[in-house]
Amino acid sequence: MIQQRIEEVTKANERFYEAFGSLDIAKMDEVWAHLEYVTCIHPGWTLRTEWRAVRDSWVLIFNNTFSMQFDLTDVTVQVAGDIAWVICVENITSQQSDEPRHMRVLATNLFERIGDEWLMTHHHGSAVVE
Repeated sequence: MIQQRIEEVTKANERFYEAFGSLDIAKMDEVWAHLEYVTCIHPGWTLRTEWRAVRDSWVLIFNNTFSMQFDLTDVTVQVAGDIAWVICVENITSQQSDEPRHMRVLATNLFERIGDEWLMTHHHGSAVVE
């Protein structure tokens, strides 16, 4: 049972990064719970609370980015009942101007099982300073 849930959360996390990398707000809409208690913290940003503010932050990122690719490392998945979290390092190559930008972000993704789906309720990314 726990292994099956870990696999389900792993797939939900993969869908999140597919949506993120595609810069497609419709895909991002599908991975998030549209609830008042969802939260998001992008590196260097303040806290976004409630679905509308969280969604608006993704729209802003997607509208100002030409491309984004992820290579996830150090991925850890934990499940406790209907709550799960993924901690990973996002190795990102993005393009917002002429030159590609490389960065590493330590991310925590929180999921909640709602019905038969694991939906994101929190994303927190912190830049890794090397």
